[in-house]
Amino acid sequence: MNQAELDVVIEKHEKWLRDGHGERADLSYADLSYADLRRADLRRADLRRADLRRADLSYADLRGANLNGADLSYADLNGADLNGADLRGANLSYADLRRADLSYADLRGANLSYADLNGADLRGANLNWINWRDVVSLTVIAVQINTTRKNNQITYIKELEIWTTGCFQGTLEELKDSIEQTHASNDFLKRRYYRAINYILTEADFEEDLEEENNEI
Repeated sequence: MNQAELDVVIEKHEKWLRDGHGERADLSYADLSYADLRRADLRRADLRRADLRRADLSYADLRGANLNGADLSYADLNGADLNGADLRGANLSYADLRRADLSYADLRGANLSYADLNGADLRGANLNWINWRDVVSLTVIAVQINTTRKNNQITYIKELEIWTTGCFQGTLEELKDSIEQTHASNDFLKRRYYRAINYILTEADFEEDLEEENNEI
């Protein structure tokens, strides 16, 4: 799809949003690589499995948009509003997500490797089983402990509020529930896990205090 055709689709979509006339944008499976979508109003648009590689979506309004399985690798999403967007299984590797609003977005299974999330709002986002490896601007604290396996590791990604250990990935409360269920009859291992968790939380608080100190200098 060329830029002129895309502009027509967006114009119709904006009319649909305004008064119910026009036409909702159906850009599912479309080739939108390198497209100029800066500040575009694509609320509730259908962008399932669209090819948005290297597209410019900076400050675009994508609230409630369906981006399930879309390829957004290297896309510019700086300042974009993705509140409540469906990003399940989306490829966001190397994407610029600085200051993006991802609150309440569904990012289950999304690939965020090497993405820049500096200043992004992730409140209430569903981040289960995302690929977070080498995400830029994240605080990652890991502790290696011996449990039922040698050299097991508990990892906490502070900005995403995600905990991982073995095949587990989830929130702190989900991790505690998993520990209680898996090691219900082994108080020694439960205590070992909780010591590691408490250490990680202490280090996370220390990192936050250090950051505040540096900002004051």
